[in-house]
Amino acid sequence: MLDVGCGPGALTTELVRRLGDAAVTAVDPSEPFVAAARERHPGVQVERLSAEHLPFPDREFDAALAQLVVHFMTDAVAGLREMARVTRKDGVVAACVWDHAGGQGPLSTYWEAAHELDRDVEDESALARAREGHLGELFDAAGLHEIEERQLAVSVEHSSFEDWWEPFRLGVGPAGAYAAGLDPERQTELRERCREKLPAAPFVLTARAWAARGRA
Repeated sequence: MLDVGCGPGALTTELVRRLGDAAVTAVDPSEPFVAAARERHPGVQVERLSAEHLPFPDREFDAALAQLVVHFMTDAVAGLREMARVTRKDGVVAACVWDHAGGQGPLSTYWEAAHELDRDVEDESALARAREGHLGELFDAAGLHEIEERQLAVSVEHSSFEDWWEPFRLGVGPAGAYAAGLDPERQTELRERCREKLPAAPFVLTARAWAARGRA
């Protein structure tokens, strides 16, 4: 299996659980994420690479997967085409992305609060591949066949508001970068607006993702 855009290794962990270290290769363009994934899985080959330029031979893998990363590819069709190239004939290429455009992603509450502070803030709803049907269109453009699409619902329980807010303090992704760029007073205002919009802790939030799979 090839995990494309592995981040710190969430999907890699599941693949290793099912297949073992030797059967999994992971790549990501971010050096900190590569370091984190290597530390988490020292037995897995983890390389700093982008999806658009995979230096593996043709038909090297049984499947290539991209979890929550296609909308960050510089050229999504090129990335998916590379994933198909390194996957054996009729092997599976699969991907999923949050429904940012439909307002049902995991960050919808955050961006709603941010828009109340700044009407012109650019959220993730404009990201390509974040609307229904677009993944399938990209898979088709990349030359994949037997394409299937579906909607996924993901529920996560948060023990406290701080548990929910903590990732935004790390400055990761557009949401984290926006929070990190605010002065302390505005950041506090954003945090408290989010607190008002969320249920009392502990609470469960359900988000929607679009998923697609095709054959190489």
